[in-house]
Amino acid sequence: MTGILADSLGLMPPKASTFAPAVDFWFDFTLWVSIFFFVLIIGLMLLFMVKYRRRPGVRAVVTPTHSTALELSWTVIPTILVVIMFWGGFKTYMDQRVMPLDAYEIGVNAKQWAWEFTYPNGIRHPELHVPKDVPVVLTMYSDDVLHSFFIPAFRVKMDVMRGRYTKLWFQATLASPPGQYYPVLCTEYCGTSHSTMTTKCVVHETRAEFEQWLRDADPLKKLTPEQYDEYLRDPSAFIAAHPDIQGLQSPADMGRKLWDSKGCKQCHSIDGKVGTGPSWSGIWGQTHEFSNAPPTAVDENYVKESIVNPRAKALKGYAANAMPTYQGRITDREIDSIIAFIKTLKSGSEAK
Repeated sequence: MTGILADSLGLMPPKASTFAPAVDFWFDFTLWVSIFFFVLIIGLMLLFMVKYRRRPGVRAVVTPTHSTALELSWTVIPTILVVIMFWGGFKTYMDQRVMPLDAYEIGVNAKQWAWEFTYPNGIRHPELHVPKDVPVVLTMYSDDVLHSFFIPAFRVKMDVMRGRYTKLWFQATLASPPGQYYPVLCTEYCGTSHSTMTTKCVVHETRAEFEQWLRDADPLKKLTPEQYDEYLRDPSAFIAAHPDIQGLQSPADMGRKLWDSKGCKQCHSIDGKVGTGPSWSGIWGQTHEFSNAPPTAVDENYVKESIVNPRAKALKGYAANAMPTYQGRITDREIDSIIAFIKTLKSGSEAK
C-alpha cells in the first residue's frame, strides 16, 4: 500500500525492471512492520503513563508482576518477523548478484564527472540505451575516484571503483515514452560536480528499435574515408546531400556535443571561467608554457596530444595529473570535431 500511495503521489519512480516489484514489496513490508510496532509501543507507553500515574491515596505495586506468555510473545514474534525480512532481502540481493549467461553486455566508464557507455559494436556514448525485456549486464570501472551507479526506476545500484571491475544487471520491463528517459545518477560523493554526474537511460520497446538506434548512434563512424573527406571540405553541402545519415552535424557542432558528452565541460569552460583545466575560450593560437616542455602554440597537434597523452606537457598553473588519457576512447574523427569547435570559440564569449 505504501508503494501504491507513493506512486499515486509521484513520490517514487515507476517500477521499470524485474527487480522493482520485489524491492518495493520488502521495503513496504519492513516499513509497515516498523510503523505497526512504533504505534503499538508509543501507544502503550502513553496509556501506561496515564493509567499508572502517581495519584494521592493509591499505593504503588511493591513487586512487579511477571508474565511468561507476554515475554515469549515480544521475543518470538519480532524474531520471526526479522527472519522473514532477512530471507526476503537476502533472496532479492542474490537475484541481483547472479548474472544471467545470455545477457547483453555493455561497458560503463565513470570519470569526474560523466558516464560513458561502450556497446559491443565499439560505439561509445554518454547515454545508456537498452532494449525492453532483455537482460543487460553492465561491466563498470572508474578512471579516478569512487563513484556509484544508480538507476532509481530499476532499483539497482553498484559502486564503481578504480583498479577493479564491478558488475550489475537488470531487465527493463517498461519502455521509456518517446522523448523521455529514466535518470541515471552517481550516489557516491565524487568531487566538486558530483551532483551533475547524471545521464539518461532510454529503454527501447523492441530489440529492432534498439539495434536501429545503435546503428545511428555515431554518424561519423558511418562515413567512408572518401565521404569523410567530402564532409570536411563542405559540411553543409554534404549534410544536405545525405539526409539518411541521422544526427550528422557540422564538425564544430559535433565537437560541442563531444565537449558535453565526453566530460570535457567539467574541467574546460567555453566562457573564459577558470576551472580544473584551462578554458577553451579564445585558446586557439595562444602560446602555452609548460613545466616539463618548451612553450608550444595551441594548434591541431597540441590539442590531439593533450587529449591522448595529457601528461606529455604539464601546463603551468594546473595540476599535471588532473586529466586522464583518452587514448583508445576517442577517435581521430572525434578529435577533428573537437578541434573545429575550439577554433570557433572567441575570447570572452561562449559559442552558441
